[in-house]
Amino acid sequence: QVQLVESGGGLVQAGGSLRLSCTASGLIFSTAIMGWCRQTPGKEREFVSAVTWTGDTFYTDSVKGRFTISRDNAKNMVYPQMSSLKPEDTAVYFCAVFRSGDIYNSRNYDYWGQGTQVTVSS
Repeated sequence: QVQLVESGGGLVQAGGSLRLSCTASGLIFSTAIMGWCRQTPGKEREFVSAVTWTGDTFYTDSVKGRFTISRDNAKNMVYPQMSSLKPEDTAVYFCAVFRSGDIYNSRNYDYWGQGTQVTVSS
């Protein structure tokens, strides 16, 4: 079955950087559109970024210019590089596989990983 394992979260000061990673198995990774979403307590899961198999990228407005998503099809991995982090970026970040529809809608993703906590202190 499809498995997604995230890593790389942690505590960072505002303005700092973190690089998350997601390792995927059980799917044809080279043709999958991979995405990242985040969630804070009491809020709905929010789309953050996505990357197609050809390297086309998509970002929510609040992270444009600060986050960069990339992938390595040979390793079945996807990497969001997060820079200029803000306290409002604090959330649990999840890797997921895009299913269909609006790529900016977190409800259109399946096979969620367990998530990795990112905490940005002010």
